[in-house]
Amino acid sequence: MPHNSLYVASRSGDQDHGFWGPVARLDRLDHGWRFLYLQGARTLPQYQPFYEFPDLDKVYESESLFPLFANRLLSRSRPEYLAWLTWGGFNAQQPPDPIALLAVTEGRRVTDPMEVFPCPVPDADGCYLNRFFVHGVRWMPPPAQEAILQLRSGDHLALLPDRLNPHDAHAVALRTFADKDGQLVDSTIGRYLIGYIPRYLAVDVCQLYETCEPNSLAVTVVRVNHGAPFQQRLLCQMNACWPVNYRPCATEAFDPILAEYALPELDPL
Repeated sequence: MPHNSLYVASRSGDQDHGFWGPVARLDRLDHGWRFLYLQGARTLPQYQPFYEFPDLDKVYESESLFPLFANRLLSRSRPEYLAWLTWGGFNAQQPPDPIALLAVTEGRRVTDPMEVFPCPVPDADGCYLNRFFVHGVRWMPPPAQEAILQLRSGDHLALLPDRLNPHDAHAVALRTFADKDGQLVDSTIGRYLIGYIPRYLAVDVCQLYETCEPNSLAVTVVRVNHGAPFQQRLLCQMNACWPVNYRPCATEAFDPILAEYALPELDPL
């Protein structure tokens, strides 16, 4: 998926028993922006379209970034703006464009059920590379949250599919501490479940976990953001092989309702 497009995930139903899934796509165009719905908007139980985009069968375009997304970018006038950039691993002196910011921050708010995310693409070596904030930190017990604050850039985390998770059979847990091959090891601060791979990556990450050699799959800490909100507390990077015929974000839910707006497939080098 080109880096000038982001998927939009939404939750239908209530906070504790709702369903998450991809429902739309945001594209940056030469002349502005485009928003369109995906098949996931039709199949996600109880899903209701965004107020700003009421018609599932319509394509919306604008010269400026739609308010639904622009309002998820912190204003430069806010006192925490520079810190917010730093939390995402950006150079505060050279702020990135809006789509790059949304790709990392996910446009997440505590007050509503929406996230945005890029579909992973192969890096220059034809391998899987993705950065993300660890999910679920808010719900971890105090010892685990304290363990997060003791992590350092470059530390390895263990990635373990959580098949018995009652909320998501595809959930992928992250634990301290791991060696460079992702295997759990003893540590002075213990072994803690500290959160999860973002739900929108989970199905594809499970496939990588089952396919890649252990030494070709690693999750490392990029930044620990002391004082940041929980959703931006821990920034990580995942590297893995790119298996033959591997296609992330390829389920029917990601197909646009209007087929002529399908994105071209990208192949690894």
